[in-house]
Amino acid sequence: MASPQAFQTFVFLDIETTGLPRDQPCMAELCLVAVNRRSLQRPVPDPSRPPQPPRILDKLTLCIDPQKPFTPKAEEITGLSNQTLEENGKADFDSVAVEALRAFLDRQAGPICLVAHNGLRFDFPLLRTELLRVDADLPSDTGCLDTLPALKELDRVAHQSYRLGEVFWRFYGQEPVGAHSAEGDVLTLLLVFLAKAPELMDWASVNARSWGDIKPMYPPSLIGYKN
Repeated sequence: MASPQAFQTFVFLDIETTGLPRDQPCMAELCLVAVNRRSLQRPVPDPSRPPQPPRILDKLTLCIDPQKPFTPKAEEITGLSNQTLEENGKADFDSVAVEALRAFLDRQAGPICLVAHNGLRFDFPLLRTELLRVDADLPSDTGCLDTLPALKELDRVAHQSYRLGEVFWRFYGQEPVGAHSAEGDVLTLLLVFLAKAPELMDWASVNARSWGDIKPMYPPSLIGYKN
């Protein structure tokens, strides 16, 4: 971003999809958890054990009919399928979902920073593609923090994996709960963040990208067909 930002709310984000970037995926599940910086500044009681999430947070989880077939691997990993989403009456990512997303973000104290692990390569570009498909967007000055490069720079340790589950294991010595559900992965990310919250918030204030600089994963016109 152009100048240092004292972000007041960090909104942790994860998306489950129909496939990998090469598949030009669509969203099937979206989760956001918003936490004020005051709650993130509290010390972790026992650094060797996963802390409880902050008591005060806001959460939004949406299951979405992606209007595109899942790859077999994505269906296996996420536990979602076109059939089950349709049977449960889930709509596609439409203007109603956009209004829910905007209302959720509008409730938070600003400035706001979205947080995702590998977000610059995956979550942020895909979310922007989906928003543009329905002629919507987020404010261009919304912050975007990718914890993958942030943790790499803060750790300064070579030849180490920064997959989210493995970072969680290094910090807390156990497997995260609820992997490959959007809500489970968001809570894992939040707990990872809490282990280094002061450093990550400082890093974000200088290095976070602006939403307006995020390029769509692929042209929005390519979304929106169903087999």
